[in-house]
Amino acid sequence: MPDDTFEPEASDSILAAIDTTVPHSARVWNYWLGGKDNYAVDRKAGEEVSKWYPEAPAFARQGRGFLMRAVTYLAKEAGIRQFLDLGTGMPTANNTHEVAQAYAPESTIVYVDNDPLVLAHANALLVGTPEGKTDYLHIDLRDTDAVIEQARERMDFTRPIALILMGVLGHIDENEAPGIVRRLVSALPSGSFLALWDGVDTDPRVNEALKGYNETAPLPYRHRSVEWVSALFDGLEVVEPGLVSCPEWRPETPEVGVLSTAPSLCGVGRKP
Repeated sequence: MPDDTFEPEASDSILAAIDTTVPHSARVWNYWLGGKDNYAVDRKAGEEVSKWYPEAPAFARQGRGFLMRAVTYLAKEAGIRQFLDLGTGMPTANNTHEVAQAYAPESTIVYVDNDPLVLAHANALLVGTPEGKTDYLHIDLRDTDAVIEQARERMDFTRPIALILMGVLGHIDENEAPGIVRRLVSALPSGSFLALWDGVDTDPRVNEALKGYNETAPLPYRHRSVEWVSALFDGLEVVEPGLVSCPEWRPETPEVGVLSTAPSLCGVGRKP
């Protein structure tokens, strides 16, 4: 069990912005993934959610599994060498740059997040291959103009780019998020990809668990309808197997028994 002694490497001003007295979604997620960068308040919140939805840790792992398989597909099969990962979250195992650069060491990865906790861990995100480039932008992804402007300084926008949005849009107003995705995708060149997953509201137990969590969380997370998430891929060529729950997207090994599906929807779409 992690203790409360871990300290991110960061300036005093960054550390002062990190509130360890209330649960934080990135740290709760870290706890579910078996990480050590979390506090007692995060573990308590994670356990409370798990009382309503015991599969919560598995849900977190399934989202991470989709990230790994999607980035592997993009690097290995689609030939993508540039990855723009928005709403990065805290570094854990198998981050985007680690997966992409394992297949294509020359890949460029730009992470974007506005959370001081992620900024405190940015050094861990920046350790990539000597052949490639790994960078971090401390920007709110809702500021699409700033994201695009600063990404252009670090990436070649004449070549395809993979836009990565993993489980982050539930933190953003449902009326605002689709426009954010449209503006970002429209700035990318032809042949680029969107790789995305988010939670969907198909499981009443999860909806109830999130309701309780959101009552105290400083950054609420809300699941959306299947139709809402599906519409984010409008205008894109969705690759096989289409839009499915995270564990159903190109699983690496056959499932034994009944496949445990998560209340999520994911997919990879190509911009024509």
